[in-house]
Amino acid sequence: MSMCMCVPSSESDPSMASSGSKSKTNNGFFVPSPATAMAPCFLLLLIFFFLLVDASAAAASSSSHPQLGKQMQVKRARSLLQAPKIDCQGTCSGRCANNWKKEMCNKMCNVCCNRCNCVPPGSGQDTRHLCPCYDTMLNPHNGKLKCP
Repeated sequence: MSMCMCVPSSESDPSMASSGSKSKTNNGFFVPSPATAMAPCFLLLLIFFFLLVDASAAAASSSSHPQLGKQMQVKRARSLLQAPKIDCQGTCSGRCANNWKKEMCNKMCNVCCNRCNCVPPGSGQDTRHLCPCYDTMLNPHNGKLKCP
């Protein structure tokens, strides 16, 4: 398959007539040399080759570690910069110790602790600001603060 780019030539242009080795004229049309015609094909072939290599490398890296992919999906791996998970059960039981609705307080505190990974110290409202996520979480049904 050959690509031929034909451009009308000017018969009065002497530069076209003198460049016989680089181009040919055929019935008044400029016919480029085979090297010039193959340049776009070569460029497309080169791009296709790099895309093929990239796709095969991506497939090889994902198939070589199937266990790692499953662990990342199941455990939501933590980075080294994230704080370690706190003991929500123990922390919330301490926060809700003086609450008159201990069961409800513990339930909501554990929900907030699991989402924020933070529980303010003490049992009063005066320390809520120390854990911003816990302090600003709202109940979607009534718009009131969710965390005790």
